[in-house]
Amino acid sequence: MSWLLGRNRPQPQQDAVLAGGSDDEDKNVDPQLSNAERKAMEAYRFDSSALERAADAARTLERSRHAREALELSKLQELTRQQEYQTKIKEYEAHVEQAKVEQKRIDHEERRKTLVEETKQQQQRAQYQDQLSRRRYEDQLTQQQRVQEENLRKQEESVARQEAMRRQTIEHEIEMKEKNRLKLLEHEMRVKAKVDRENRDINLEQIRLKAQEHRTTVLESIKTAGTVIGAGFDAMLTDWDKVLTAAGGLSLLALGVYAARGATGVTSRYIESRIGKPTLVGETSRFALLDALKHPIRYIRRLTSKPTDALQGVVLNPKLEERLRDVAIATKNTRINRGLYRNILMHGPPGTGKTMFAKKLAEHSGMDYAIMTGGDVAPMGKEAVTGIHKVFDWSQTSRRGLLLFVDEADAFLRKRSSEHISEDLRAALNAFLYRTSEQNEKFMLVLASNTPEQFDYAINDRLDEMVEFTLPGLEERERLLRLYFDKYVLKPAAEGARRFKLETFDYGATCSTMAKVCEGMSGREISKLGVSWQAAVYASENGVLTEKMVLDRARSAAAQHKQKMAWLSDHERLDHKSVTGGKIE
Repeated sequence: MSWLLGRNRPQPQQDAVLAGGSDDEDKNVDPQLSNAERKAMEAYRFDSSALERAADAARTLERSRHAREALELSKLQELTRQQEYQTKIKEYEAHVEQAKVEQKRIDHEERRKTLVEETKQQQQRAQYQDQLSRRRYEDQLTQQQRVQEENLRKQEESVARQEAMRRQTIEHEIEMKEKNRLKLLEHEMRVKAKVDRENRDINLEQIRLKAQEHRTTVLESIKTAGTVIGAGFDAMLTDWDKVLTAAGGLSLLALGVYAARGATGVTSRYIESRIGKPTLVGETSRFALLDALKHPIRYIRRLTSKPTDALQGVVLNPKLEERLRDVAIATKNTRINRGLYRNILMHGPPGTGKTMFAKKLAEHSGMDYAIMTGGDVAPMGKEAVTGIHKVFDWSQTSRRGLLLFVDEADAFLRKRSSEHISEDLRAALNAFLYRTSEQNEKFMLVLASNTPEQFDYAINDRLDEMVEFTLPGLEERERLLRLYFDKYVLKPAAEGARRFKLETFDYGATCSTMAKVCEGMSGREISKLGVSWQAAVYASENGVLTEKMVLDRARSAAAQHKQKMAWLSDHERLDHKSVTGGKIE
């Protein structure tokens, strides 16, 4: 029995392997394994005390009568344990492989995170380098601007010194010339006085001789004339044929005088209707012969001038600008092709650029323009009909084509059924309708009105296109403010010829702020605001325009605009509401 137990007992090395707790196995463990793998291996080790207890149990069984059955049972148990150990070893190996795969995944994830972090750091480094480059570029631009400003200041100082020296030189030359002229004049006066004193007796004798000769001549002329006239009267009274001849001659002379006066009047009236400017036309770009003689330089400059942009210096809504540009192109091509001009109505609030665009349209199209006001027709009374015919006769004689702009046209073109229109105005309206019944290739009619609903229906029938001019919006107000700020502030300050200086501030931001303040103001009111900036400079002690002064003037203009709107009567407020598109401040 003991032999069998000794035969079937595992060798010491096998017991150590199965127990899993020997020192040799600890040495054979792969040092590259992680802590998780080491803990997994330690979980499958056996305790050696269990084997010792098994040996004691075996010795006890040798003395038992059931030793053989116990041995067989022990063998079976041992086989079962070995199979279990093999299974656990395979599971351990599977766990080891899984641990290696997990470690590889973790290493891959770590490398991916490392690459992402390196990429992020590279991006941050590139951004930082870009910021440094931008800052260096901005610093270079700032330094260049400072250098340019310094050079400009030095140049201005140099030019100012040269100008002062030139002015002093010119003043000195003028002073020296004046002194020399005075000395020469004094010398001439002394010489002349000396000569006069020396020739005094001779001059007195010559004067006496001339007076005596003149007296003698006059007396002889009187005697001769009396003799001739007396003889003539005697002969005429004694001869009736001569009397009749003299009477006929005087009659023919009087008839010739009156005929000449009548022909001169007719000729002058014809010249006035064809060449001269009519009374109703207040302003025109058309040069008459007399104007060309008075202003030859202006006339030559106008002949050599080139057509300009129809919207140059005119700031309007983009959609309105696009429509007006189409009108300008069509008008120019109509003049070139000698077609029939179209009649246009421009309506909207006052000060929105209607008159300015009419002038620009005429210049762009190469036409002459003439401006008449509807309020000038009523005071003419019965002469209004004649005045209107003169205007249209004069318009027909323009070689370049004439743009007839009627401002405040509703003053005399209102409804004929209205109670506020007189007979003279009705006659003037009828004459106007008669002369505009058909489109013309000589002149183009442009009407302007703040209240177009007052027009007579026949006037509306003669209009080919109606254009509404609205108050400037926020963007248009900012463009206008920039335009007038450059015209009334920056240019005078840059010229330096007047007592006008400008404080350094952000002009663009200031104009944007003022555009919000000046809500509801027209283009004319904004242009007057530009003139008020100049007045603020002239009223200041040091002649410097500051940002505070600019903004204060803008706020004051906005307050005055609101006050004007508050003064309107209810009827006027309704008219203003209809004109401004339903907005009343």
